Parts: sequence; C-alpha cells; structure tokens
Amino acid sequence: MDTAQTLVALRALAHESRLAAFRALVEAGPDGLAVGMLRERLDLPPATLTAHLNVLRAAGLVSDLREGRSIRVRADYTRMDALVGYLTENCCAGAASCGPVPSCTPRPKDTP
Repeated sequence: MDTAQTLVALRALAHESRLAAFRALVEAGPDGLAVGMLRERLDLPPATLTAHLNVLRAAGLVSDLREGRSIRVRADYTRMDALVGYLTENCCAGAASCGPVPSCTPRPKDTP
C-alpha cells in the first residue's frame, strides 16, 4: 500500500459512522453482514448508510455481493492488513523489542 492509498483509507475511516460500520464488518468475519442488519446495528437511515458504504468501497475497505434481494457487505481483510502494515512497517526502527504486528485476517470457521 502506498501513501496515497493509505490516505484514502484513513480519510474513509475518519468518520464515526464509517469507522463503526467497518469495525462491525471486521467483527462479523468473512461472511460479513447484510446491509439491513448493518443498518439496524448502527441505527442509521438507509440513505446515510449507503453514502458511508460508498466511501468505504471507494477506499477498497469493503466489498459487497448481491444475494437475491439483499446485499451482503464484507470487510476487505487484505486491504486492512496492508493499511496496518503500512502504518507499522518502520515500528521502533526495526528493533526486535517492538515485535511484529499480527495479521488481522480471520480464520475460517470450524466445520463439523
């Protein structure tokens, strides 16, 4: 991730509702959430959530998939990891005491 992409992502997250939406999608895991469910969790009007999701999409932080009549939104963990990596790549000037920042990529759900 370069500086310009990082700035776009940080600008997208620099709003309370967008940050809350992104965090809810990260918490939801790789399956994401239906837009309606996300709207209920955030208690936002539909048009407002749509506008916020458009900003997050433009920043590459979320993607969506139509499932019949609903749309499911997912956090882009690769992009999130790239953002965290960019912010921490020179942590402590490479000193061993800093330690690596773990990846936030979710693990697959256990299947019986």
